Amino acid sequence: MRAAARKRGRRRGQSVRVHRPLLVTDDHELLDDVLGIAAELPLDLDVETGPERARGRFASAPIVLIGDAVAPACVRAGLPRRAGVLLLTRGHVADRVRVLAEAVGADHIVPIPDGAGLLLDRLAGLVDAQRGRILAVLGGRGGAGASILAAGLAVTAGDAGLRSLLVDADPLGGGVDLALGWDDVSGLRLGDGLPGRGAVGVLSCDRAAPGTGLTSDAMVAALDIGSRARDLVVADLPRRLDDAAVLALRAADRVLLVVPAELRACVAASRVAATVAPHTDALQLVVRHPAPGGLRTRQIAQSLGLPVAGTLRAEPDLPRRLELGDPPTGTGRGPLAALCRRILDDLGLATGVAA
Repeated sequence: MRAAARKRGRRRGQSVRVHRPLLVTDDHELLDDVLGIAAELPLDLDVETGPERARGRFASAPIVLIGDAVAPACVRAGLPRRAGVLLLTRGHVADRVRVLAEAVGADHIVPIPDGAGLLLDRLAGLVDAQRGRILAVLGGRGGAGASILAAGLAVTAGDAGLRSLLVDADPLGGGVDLALGWDDVSGLRLGDGLPGRGAVGVLSCDRAAPGTGLTSDAMVAALDIGSRARDLVVADLPRRLDDAAVLALRAADRVLLVVPAELRACVAASRVAATVAPHTDALQLVVRHPAPGGLRTRQIAQSLGLPVAGTLRAEPDLPRRLELGDPPTGTGRGPLAALCRRILDDLGLATGVAA
């Protein structure tokens, strides 16, 4: 662990659609060298073997690394001139490499391995900007639907091409792995080999040890490694805060309190909000309908003194789909999917899908 989890310095609400450095090379030895350098930070790269596949990310990547072997193809492909291009070469910088560097508009030539320090310095400046967003979700009362919302956010991000990590920090909950329909995915691990499917990873409480939640060290590791390696970390927190939950609240870019539109739920939620508020200035409401007594979202927000991140309309078929092992928002349709897309878009993680 290189650093404890900490609140990042970005302004809240600032768009942070994550772009990774782009490496264009078909040289496997050069690829291994560069990935080894990036792993020291750690920092993920987008890798393509040629200019055509790289074209879509060429302009948006914070830095572009081009291997000298594919540089002629990049010139022929007419990739646009831009700042932040480095030409990588193995060994001595020959005259032909200098010519290629000028042709592709490279700012610098970096010989590998001798120039590994220069490349490491250039990549190190991107690490903080590359940190993913952190969301914390908790219920205003038991059964509010916080775990389903947390799982839906992680799945929605994954479906949009973002890499997400779902952290189950509620030792008395039903388990976010079950909410995802992943009861056959086992393990409590971090980093490479993190259990999950596709772009979504999960760190779940151990059902074999009831009432045992994540330790503070495990939460620090999840938030730090997760935000470095993934675009989004979603932490499903207990209403009774422990040390691990407090760490997540302090690190979160946004905290969502899920409150059913019922009088008793609002009273319970006011107590939860009072315990959460000292640890975050990013607390927002998600109001879940229907409202049996006719309570309006605006009334609930005024009563609790909190802004509203969104409302969740009833979705009659959702319980059946969850019982069958389908992940929430797995279809990409319905009120929950629409709410998750809106929350992610508001957070700056563009889903690219209309709500």
